[in-house]
Amino acid sequence: MTEDPAARSPGGSVRALARGLAILRHVNKTGEARPGEIARALDIPRPTVYRLLETLEELGYVAFSATSNYVRVTRFAAALGDGYALTTEIAQAAGPIFAAYSKQLVWPLDLTVYHNAAMVIQETTHGRSPLSIDRGMTGFRLPMLRTSAGRAYLSFCPDEERNLILDHLRRLDHEDDLPFLDDRWLTHLVEETRARGIAIRDSGEFRQETASIAVPIRADGNVLGCVSLIWIRSAMSTRRALDDFGAPLLGIAERISGALPG
Repeated sequence: MTEDPAARSPGGSVRALARGLAILRHVNKTGEARPGEIARALDIPRPTVYRLLETLEELGYVAFSATSNYVRVTRFAAALGDGYALTTEIAQAAGPIFAAYSKQLVWPLDLTVYHNAAMVIQETTHGRSPLSIDRGMTGFRLPMLRTSAGRAYLSFCPDEERNLILDHLRRLDHEDDLPFLDDRWLTHLVEETRARGIAIRDSGEFRQETASIAVPIRADGNVLGCVSLIWIRSAMSTRRALDDFGAPLLGIAERISGALPG
């Protein structure tokens, strides 16, 4: 795509404003998007999308991810609705903290938030970790019952919210989830995870090659998201992962929570 000359004409300022608002509405509606995706969805030349996003970022209405090419609305655009501004704040807080810990931990980290019966990856160090076997994970939806992030969220969120999520999962009736919807298993999961402070996935229930641990990001009694560390199952035991990385992971979650606006 090429730059639209009309956007630079005297009357083009109105068109640029309309396009900028359309882009802002689109990002707010989707929660996050890449410039190329915005260009295709709105049929706007890609260079124009980049230029308008740069303007919106300068004005404080959108922010690019610190670890990917995704753009999200900021708290200035919170009036547009739906709580995506909080997701952006968490992702912005996590970006530099992940960068600070990535060399120390080496294994990849994920920041996830809950959305519609799944945990959605908002920030990740998969792309920079030499030990990651996954790429392009931002935006990936993780199942609630078969991942450490989902288990951490379910274990630490308020009881009423957990029951609503579980009812939703039962209605979805996903075959792979059925063994994990047993009431006794769920009670044991929540009690064990709360006692440990860390959720575990280490039995090949989601991806055979990897295992993970996760902790919640909490504020005012609510779970805002989760931080996970992922490793190759054959390279490290769960016990060692907990011993070596449990405390740093809890520290990362606490730092992200502390970095959020009060």
